[in-house]
Amino acid sequence: MLTNRLRAILTTVGIIIGVGAVIGLVSLGRGVENFIAAEFQGLGSNVLFVFSSAPANGTRTTIQPLSTIEAEDLDNPSVAPSIRQVAQEFLVPAMVTAESVSVQLAVSGVTSNWDDVRTWAPSLGSFISADDVAGTARVAVLGTTVVEAIYGDKAFDPVGRTIRINQRVFTVIGVMTEQGGGIGALGDQNEVIFIPITTAQTRLDRARTRDGGYQVDVLHIQAVSEERMDQAVLEIETYLDQAHAITFQGEQDYSIINQAELLDSLGSITGILTIFLSLIAGISLLVGGIGIMNIMLVSVTERTREIGLRKAVGARGSDILLQFLIESVILSVIGGAVGIALGAGLAFLGGQLVPDLRLTITPDAVLLATAVSTFIGVFFGLYPASRAARMRPIDALRFE
Repeated sequence: MLTNRLRAILTTVGIIIGVGAVIGLVSLGRGVENFIAAEFQGLGSNVLFVFSSAPANGTRTTIQPLSTIEAEDLDNPSVAPSIRQVAQEFLVPAMVTAESVSVQLAVSGVTSNWDDVRTWAPSLGSFISADDVAGTARVAVLGTTVVEAIYGDKAFDPVGRTIRINQRVFTVIGVMTEQGGGIGALGDQNEVIFIPITTAQTRLDRARTRDGGYQVDVLHIQAVSEERMDQAVLEIETYLDQAHAITFQGEQDYSIINQAELLDSLGSITGILTIFLSLIAGISLLVGGIGIMNIMLVSVTERTREIGLRKAVGARGSDILLQFLIESVILSVIGGAVGIALGAGLAFLGGQLVPDLRLTITPDAVLLATAVSTFIGVFFGLYPASRAARMRPIDALRFE
């Protein structure tokens, strides 16, 4: 290998690229999974989301929207004792104009306890109050992405300024704390404007329902504890089935999810994607292994007389086999070590480009890469080494 340094280096390139790609992609996949998990943990560990959805059973085609009456009933301990509080959200498509800038987005009308349920407080000013909701006040709380889009700097303090939402004047009373750098699994959470839910339902829309209440798009329900989440789901289903006159399973025109289920689903998706990308990167390892086999076969041919001479002076077949097998493993292990360094470099670079993703090289990934590279060296070096070991000394010595 020292005599043919360039050939040895080029032989390990396939292993280097393969191991580096696998390490980098595994690190990226785990970084994304951890990032998503951190974002959902910020929602609270005992929060349920209830929203209208199409029934699974084709016998029922109508969807009865959720209403403020239902939200108030579920907030009653006598109806659902496992629920601590219910926050309501109603979405209105709107054109927001300020400082000669227009932004199109869905404005969220929310109740005053929304920030408490979702554990997300303003960094400037204040959130929607109960008085704002009761008085259908025209006040707004902005996300940092909206602040940056309108005023050019997310650190700007717009509290006290006015904006227009669908041509109606609103006063800015707060700015929400920035969430997840704006690139989360839920989209850009900071691209949001909160206003009192009553204002959204009456001034920006006509959201009356047949039961005398107003339409609600999402109920953010906080259970008493994590242990009572399942009981809270059962209480919600029992109440809504009765309120929506649902008789048979599959006719439910609503869905209930929690962040744990959502996180599991997203984790499964990112895990499958990581495995898929790693398998693609693993093709480089296969190509690298074939390259090692090819070079070792060439080496056996070049050193036929050397093999014959060693056997003539007493070397056994196992000695020859071990010699070439060790050379093959050394090439693979060196390639694996450099590949691990390359993967670590890719993870560091990815972390610098996307600071919110904490990319780290875990010991199990390093052990896996080392084991794979060693296996490749043994597997693909075994045939050339055994071929060398089977040579007859007399034939090898007269080989030209």
